Amino acid sequence: MNFNTKIPQPSVVTIGTFDGVHFGHQKIISRLISVAKTKNLASVLLTFFPHPRMVLQKDSDIKLINTLAEKDHILKGLGLSNLVVNKFTKDFSRLTAEDFVKDILVKQLNAKHVIIGYDHHFGRNRSANITDLKRFGEQFNFTVEEISAQDINEVSVSSTKIRKALLEGDIDIANQYLNYNFMLNGTVIRGKGIGKTIQFPTANIKIYETYKLIPKDGVYVIESTIDNKTVFGMMNIGNNPTVNGISKSIEVHFFDLNEDLYGKDLTIEILKRIRDEKKYESLNELKTQLKKDQKTAKTFIKNVR
Repeated sequence: MNFNTKIPQPSVVTIGTFDGVHFGHQKIISRLISVAKTKNLASVLLTFFPHPRMVLQKDSDIKLINTLAEKDHILKGLGLSNLVVNKFTKDFSRLTAEDFVKDILVKQLNAKHVIIGYDHHFGRNRSANITDLKRFGEQFNFTVEEISAQDINEVSVSSTKIRKALLEGDIDIANQYLNYNFMLNGTVIRGKGIGKTIQFPTANIKIYETYKLIPKDGVYVIESTIDNKTVFGMMNIGNNPTVNGISKSIEVHFFDLNEDLYGKDLTIEILKRIRDEKKYESLNELKTQLKKDQKTAKTFIKNVR
């Protein structure tokens, strides 16, 4: 992942926020990489951070499916050579279409071929479209390839739909649209230690990127890799109402793992939602429920794996 980086070799470029890098995005990335190989060009995805809505709509509380690091990891896995992140500011948003093409696409990214969606708009007030881009291509010596409406609509997936599914706790739909398991990345921090007292020790996960979307409160089946070993477990997102918790936490109980995880950075993949968070009358009642959750989770893992 590179910030405002110049690409020295001729490249094929696509542009967008690509939040989620979902199934629809993956079709564009696949085409990008294919063209790069055929034409012997560097593959480049230009994205922007912060998300334009965070800058241009001050009241926007948009949360993103991926952190920048997650997006970089997913795109590298798909075979992309260069993720270039340009800082999005009000000044940047005022660039004219011609300046954007000349300064960003040509001078910064060395674009020789640009792949873009049929409805892509760019430049100040998003005033330029694909017709303008083709005209600039003739002027600045690059070709333009349009992803048709049919190709995009065929997929009928959007980042907005995925965000909605996650906020409603519909992890099955979210994972289906993403074409991979939704993930949370964070550091294990010290909690209150209440889980240990009822034989369900948990790793408290702190996510530092405040813009990261956290799914609906509840209990989930999860998977992680710790010391190159796949481990499963269950995760609670919520306020721990049984012990009168007041702030949201993310706590993971790993099955068959007895290890000090404090300070470790973990990737948690969410596989399934089990139930809503609920307040129980006592810790004993909570423990009984957690045993049921564990049985449900292990049955799911056995059946799926």
